[in-house]
Amino acid sequence: MSVVLSDIEAEPLARAEAEIQTIGASTLAMRIDVSRAEEVQALEEATFSRFGVPELLVNNAGIAAGGLAWENTPNEWHQVMGVNLHGVVNGVRSFVPHMLEAAKQSDDFEAHIVNVASMAGLQCAPLMSLYNATKFAVLGFTETLYHDLALLTDRVNVSVVCPGMVPTGISRSERHAPVTTLAPTASQQLARMMTDQGMALSRVSAADVAQQTMAAVMESRFYVFTHPQDMHNVSVRAADQLAGRNPTDPFEKMPGVTAYLKKSLNAG
Repeated sequence: MSVVLSDIEAEPLARAEAEIQTIGASTLAMRIDVSRAEEVQALEEATFSRFGVPELLVNNAGIAAGGLAWENTPNEWHQVMGVNLHGVVNGVRSFVPHMLEAAKQSDDFEAHIVNVASMAGLQCAPLMSLYNATKFAVLGFTETLYHDLALLTDRVNVSVVCPGMVPTGISRSERHAPVTTLAPTASQQLARMMTDQGMALSRVSAADVAQQTMAAVMESRFYVFTHPQDMHNVSVRAADQLAGRNPTDPFEKMPGVTAYLKKSLNAG
C-alpha cells in the first residue's frame, strides 16, 4: 500500500515517512492539525490527487488531560475535544463520502475506517473526566458510524480500537497546549504521575496494538480490545447500570490505590 501520514509535529513526521520509505512504499506526509476541518480537508484533497480514494483510514491523533473534573480550563476543553473528538469527526467527514462513492462505482472497491478510542471510553477512572469524555464520545460516534455505513453498503467497514495503557508520548502532549501562566494543580500532577506509571508497567507496545488492529481490519471486526485484563471494570460498570447501582470503585481490584489518591488530594 501507499501511505499518507500526518502529524502536528514536523520532525517525527519526517522520521516516520523516511522509515516507511525504506521498505519501498510510496508516501505523502503533511503537517496538519486534525482539529481544524480545513486542514484535514486539504489532506484529503492531496491524498486524492496523489493516490486516489484511500482503502484504509486511521484516525489516531490523541492528547491527554487529567485532574479533578472542575479544574480543566475552557482552553483545555477546547483543545482536547478538538483533537480527540473533532479530529476523528473531521477524518470521517473528509474521507468517507469518497469511499462510499468509490464502492458505488466499483464492485471491486472495499475500504475500512479505524477510529482510535480508549478503554477510557468504556470505564471511568477518577481524575480523567476530560479525557474520558472525549473517548466516550469517539466510541459512541464510531458505533453509530457502523450502523450508518451498514444502511448503505457492506464494503466500507469500521473498527474502533480501545487500548489500555500503552507506552507513548501522550502524557507529554501539553507541549502543544496554549501558552498559560497557570501551574498544574495537585490533581493534574497526580493524574500524570499515574499515567506515566501505568505506561511504564505496560507490556503492550504500540506495535502490538497495530498488529491487533490490522487483524481486526482483515476480519472486518468492530471492537479491538488490547488489554483483556481491563474488561473486568467494563463488565462491572455494565452490571452497575443494569442494576441501577451507584458506580463501583474502578480500583477495587487494586487495593490501596483509592486510599492513596484520597490521602494525596487531601494532604493540603
